[in-house]
Amino acid sequence: MKLKYKRVMLKVSGEVLSDKSGHGIDFSAVEALAGRIRDLHNLGCEIALVVGGGNFWRYRDNAKKSIERQDSDTIGMLATVMNGIVVYNALKKIDVTPRIMSGVAYDVVEKFDSKFARGHLRKGRIVICAGGTGRPFFTTDTAAALRALQLDCDVYLKATKVDGVYDKDPKKSKNAMKFDNLSFGEALEKDLKVMDLTAISLCKDNELPVIVLDYWKKGNLEKAVKGQKIGTLIS
Repeated sequence: MKLKYKRVMLKVSGEVLSDKSGHGIDFSAVEALAGRIRDLHNLGCEIALVVGGGNFWRYRDNAKKSIERQDSDTIGMLATVMNGIVVYNALKKIDVTPRIMSGVAYDVVEKFDSKFARGHLRKGRIVICAGGTGRPFFTTDTAAALRALQLDCDVYLKATKVDGVYDKDPKKSKNAMKFDNLSFGEALEKDLKVMDLTAISLCKDNELPVIVLDYWKKGNLEKAVKGQKIGTLIS
């Protein structure tokens, strides 16, 4: 089946890699993520990946502690580099060729350069975009949107714990209504908390479609890139 989206940005949270407490690294979870990336790769997808750092550090979890916002965000960016290195090694182990590029920690990983990164994608390499935007005050959702645009991605896949975007938290409200489709304007107006407003605005201004889907259900990522109805499409 022909792919609707050939070059994709896959954004997953750091919690995807964590243990049951939501912290640290669970290597079975890392292997599962690597396997799903390989499945997409085998379909012919060119894949860029952003992994959050919340399993190690997140500003909002530590906002009341005695550390400045800029420094807290720097710790968070370095946490994404650590997660990127873990995923990098897991992909190599299953014979998928990855590259890890970052706007920070250049002496540890390759410095992000959009031209080189696009070259890696064309050669079938998985590009792990670590280190956020390289600047404080931006979330990894925004980093993923920015890198997706720099890399000419066809779609932004936001992998979550729920099967799409709802008007209320479906875990707290039985009356929560799922949206199959949303315009960017509606997502901004309703402030549905699916991703931060800067990320949505970037995608809106550059007409980059976003699909919010359940990461945990095997096969969802493949359905999304084939253009099958899955999750919530924001466009």
